[in-house]
Amino acid sequence: MSVQTMSGPVAIRASRISGFHVAFVTAWAICLIFYFLQYAVRSAPSVMIPELTQAYGLTTLGVSSVIGLYYYTYSTFALVSGAALDRWGAKYTIPTGIFFLAVGLIMFGVGSAELAYVGRLLQGAGAAFAFVGAVYLATHGFPARYLATAIGFTQMMGMLGGSAGQFGVAPLVHGVMSWQEFWFYSGAIALVVMIAMLIATPRQDLSEQPKGSAWSMFSPLKVVLSNPQSYLCGLSSGLLFLPTTVGGMIWGVAFLRQGWHIDYAEAVNRASMIPLGWVIGSPVLGYLADHYGRRKPVLFAGIALMLVCALAILYLPPNSLPAYLPGFLFGFGSGAAMIPYSMIKEVNPDEVKGSATGAMNFMVFVMSAFAAPAAGWVLQKLAGGGDLTLDIFTKGGGTAVIVAIVLSAIVAVFLKETGFAARKPQ
Repeated sequence: MSVQTMSGPVAIRASRISGFHVAFVTAWAICLIFYFLQYAVRSAPSVMIPELTQAYGLTTLGVSSVIGLYYYTYSTFALVSGAALDRWGAKYTIPTGIFFLAVGLIMFGVGSAELAYVGRLLQGAGAAFAFVGAVYLATHGFPARYLATAIGFTQMMGMLGGSAGQFGVAPLVHGVMSWQEFWFYSGAIALVVMIAMLIATPRQDLSEQPKGSAWSMFSPLKVVLSNPQSYLCGLSSGLLFLPTTVGGMIWGVAFLRQGWHIDYAEAVNRASMIPLGWVIGSPVLGYLADHYGRRKPVLFAGIALMLVCALAILYLPPNSLPAYLPGFLFGFGSGAAMIPYSMIKEVNPDEVKGSATGAMNFMVFVMSAFAAPAAGWVLQKLAGGGDLTLDIFTKGGGTAVIVAIVLSAIVAVFLKETGFAARKPQ
């Protein structure tokens, strides 16, 4: 059977059931394991800083620099992965990314600072293929009416992996195994996933794709980046990511401890409600956007929920609301940030959808990468070298959170509605 997809005619060896391409759905499910794993190893170093400091002979700041190398190659290869998928398909492109990740994991566990530098760079490069690859496979495997749901479930697996990288890995490396063994076993698991991807992913007929130099594979990016709607999708989603990734996940515990004077364990539990809400909100809001065939109303509903919760957390008296509810609802609403990932694919031609996802990931990541150190600088500047207080968090970080959410809503007004209900004849 042959159908027109983002990569041209695709020869599908498995059956098609009610619009679902079984082989691609199977490959997507395996790619979710890849996405879960890369998120887990991305956050895992945070629970073994003392061990890494001793093993590498570096200061805590030096170890933090090694860990941060991940994001440099991740952002760059977010663009490379999308272009490669559009040019060569998924059969070998995604397993190549998994191989980079596996090698990087093993190198990170050797105990050498020099190998750790290279290993972390390889981890970031390989991890960039996970989300982009999963969305690419979902686009091939699912009918268009289920795309937002599939992307929501994809992000759910990533957030679960991020949580596992902290809450699950900490007891492992402090009792069950050494920190080196964790990285070796993780690399071995990645290699198993790579083999499974090679077996499960169907071959694609890319004979109609334009040929040329390796640089020509980036030509789809020109199509994506010449579309103003692509930038609007990236801005809207990126602005919604900032309050959770920077505000909640980086500064949430500090806000609760130093602003509300809550003990460490309780602050961690409350802050963890944000990613938990995100885990549930991403697929639920994606499903609603698919079910009703409209993206923007669900996007605005998520933005409104985030805004109400942010205002309540920042400006109501501490502990005036149920302990875990505001953070959970805030994270739930932030799941709407995944809806523009569906929209950017729907406002661009079929043959460039891999590049569209890569460009989207790049825009969202760059915004978070710049915002994280900027937020820290602003808070420290307001504190004047002293302790961070509730007033400082509210004036500095709180204002930035509110502004980001409101700006996201303003940008979303100009987004084109891409749901199937909007395309039906009147």
